[in-house]
Amino acid sequence: MFMRAMFCVLGISLSAASVVVSAAPTQVRQYSASIDQSQWLLSKNTPLHCQLEHNIPNFGTAIFRSHAGKGLNMDFELAMLRLPDNYDLAEVLSVPPQWRAGEKTKALASMRLLKQFNGDLPKKTAWTLLTELEQGFSPTFYYADWYSPFDKVVAALNPVQFPTQYAAFSQCIAGLLPYSFEDIAFTVLTYESGGDQLTRDSRRRLSQIAEYLKYDTDVESIELQGYTDSFGGRWMNEQLSVQRAEKIKAFFVAAGVSEDKVQIEGFGERRHVAPNETSLGRAINRRVVLQMARP
Repeated sequence: MFMRAMFCVLGISLSAASVVVSAAPTQVRQYSASIDQSQWLLSKNTPLHCQLEHNIPNFGTAIFRSHAGKGLNMDFELAMLRLPDNYDLAEVLSVPPQWRAGEKTKALASMRLLKQFNGDLPKKTAWTLLTELEQGFSPTFYYADWYSPFDKVVAALNPVQFPTQYAAFSQCIAGLLPYSFEDIAFTVLTYESGGDQLTRDSRRRLSQIAEYLKYDTDVESIELQGYTDSFGGRWMNEQLSVQRAEKIKAFFVAAGVSEDKVQIEGFGERRHVAPNETSLGRAINRRVVLQMARP
């Protein structure tokens, strides 16, 4: 009643007042590094991880990542200082620089924004963003502000200083190992008959694991379980299984792995996984099972 009376005194109808309120202009909050501020940083550069970052002042950080694995991979994360308060979509556009007159803004994707999570984009779109930056365009994110009904947020990546760091990022990606932790965390190494000599394929696999361990300091433990076929005496086979596991441990320690991280156990001819009546079955049973763990 009070509000109605006030509008009547002012000579404004309620319907007219509603029009005035709804016609309030949308405010745009823009975030982007200036030419002087624009920096790109290769923050991770190892055979396991490559990471390229760009700071957006007062907004957050744009992050491109690629990691060791069987196939080429890439992902993008928009790490925001103020996380979303509800579900929404951000439009991702590629905005041309002012000096490229006549170029049109390109719509690249819609990025899902989840409550209290950073935004992210999949491999193909992440590569597209890198390509646009390489050509001098500014990938830009548009969305409605969750904390103000009157504001739109615009966050842009500045391509200034990008090419040099992108070249280094590309070089890092080219040097990534072609296998990940998941690919080697559980490995079965097999042996030639009658001793502790690994088969050729297992020697190659062991070298790959040792190469990986040079760079991953998060590996907490390595368990080695040795086994044999059923040829020979039970006691001799148990000693041989321990010998096989010990030799693998010595290889890892020589490669720089802390000795207390490696545990061994020998089971001899117990726990066969194939029949011992055939040469193929016995070859499968002559093995060391390697299991690695990390947080």
